[in-house]
Amino acid sequence: MKMKTTLICCLSGALFWSFGASAVQAHDQIPAPPQKQPIALVGGTVHTVSGDVITSGTVVFDNGKISSVGTSVNIPDDALVVDVTGKHIYPALIEPVSRLGLAEINSVRATVDYIETGDINPNVRSETAVNPDSERIPVTRSNGIAVAGAVPSGGLISGQAALIMLDGWTWEDMTLKAPAGMVIGWPGMSVTAAYGSSKESEDRRKEIDRRIDELETAIRDAKAYHAAKSAAGKKGVPFHKSDVRWEALIPVLEGKVPVWIEANSLRQIEASVEWADRHGLKMVLVGGADAPRAADLLRRKNIPVIITPILRLPERRYSDYDEPFTVPKRLSDAGVRFCIAGDSGSGNERNLPYHAAMAAAYGLPKDEALKSVTLYAAEILGAAGRIGSLEKGKDATLIVTDGDPLEIMTNVEKLYIQGRDVDLENRQTMLYRKYTEKYRRIGGTRQ
Repeated sequence: MKMKTTLICCLSGALFWSFGASAVQAHDQIPAPPQKQPIALVGGTVHTVSGDVITSGTVVFDNGKISSVGTSVNIPDDALVVDVTGKHIYPALIEPVSRLGLAEINSVRATVDYIETGDINPNVRSETAVNPDSERIPVTRSNGIAVAGAVPSGGLISGQAALIMLDGWTWEDMTLKAPAGMVIGWPGMSVTAAYGSSKESEDRRKEIDRRIDELETAIRDAKAYHAAKSAAGKKGVPFHKSDVRWEALIPVLEGKVPVWIEANSLRQIEASVEWADRHGLKMVLVGGADAPRAADLLRRKNIPVIITPILRLPERRYSDYDEPFTVPKRLSDAGVRFCIAGDSGSGNERNLPYHAAMAAAYGLPKDEALKSVTLYAAEILGAAGRIGSLEKGKDATLIVTDGDPLEIMTNVEKLYIQGRDVDLENRQTMLYRKYTEKYRRIGGTRQ
């Protein structure tokens, strides 16, 4: 009899298929409950990141906060003591730029929510669109990533990026910081004509000018709106109606929220830095393929770089094969602040530590590679007071591993987010067990 395949449901982008009487069920993904008692991780090697490595150390946390780190610490009488002898304790990893919770299956439009129509959308808040039931979230956190940037894209002003924790019932539960930055996609600056067409070059140049003028107009309008709203209520000044787009740009104009400008080529970087400087905006460069070529400018203007991704091809056919792998090393040597992000468009956010590992393999000191996905990321995202290192008073957002998290053979054995013991099960571990059992039953071996 031919097996009947029936689509049971498609909920929040997660697909569940029934094969006859048996079904492949996704893991429950029940968010972890709040921490109920003090927890002490005892006997492990503690990698504080911001300080020394502590052998046979102890980390104690309560109410979601780290209360002590060291070799001789006071463990509360009611603490749950977890022996992690032979293991390693690290701060959880941070993915600065991702579409986690904003995209599930790229070919299914209903599960894609990281882009809005139109070019000017500063009022878009990415955290409100995050889907807590995304199957990609537990897969990502199983590799030690507990915090990620939910970043919109598309148009000129894409909207507001947020920093989310990868566990929670709702987007409100998951939001750690919002907004983290106002995302701007800088126009491509290349005017190279195809097949020697001067008309095409001219049209391309006009299009670049048009888009930059559109961005200029948006900032001028936002400044005028801010001035009008600030003056409203004064004698002789009429009431000014609110506009959610320009309202969203006020914290940017006041320097409270940085602009995250997506730019890769040298011309893009130079133009965007000049624009941000002229308008007095705090800037973070996202992408930065050519950032080492503009290192002096970036250092002088104190502009940090979120490098994304490392595991990619060179920008130019004549470039060295390892050009992308050496970007962090070259920025570090030049004194430019940076952190490393993975490939947000690939859906493989779990591979973040291996982007940092490749940078380490090509010259970046190993401790700097670790910082690039922990402390440096937290600093650039404006959350270093809470995450990124193991220090008293910071959130108990950390991992326990059996080795170096940048090594592909290392397993993450425990993950805590603000003290909550988060389940590391996910759809991939479920499928691994399923097919392991299949081959056990038939007496075969995986080929």
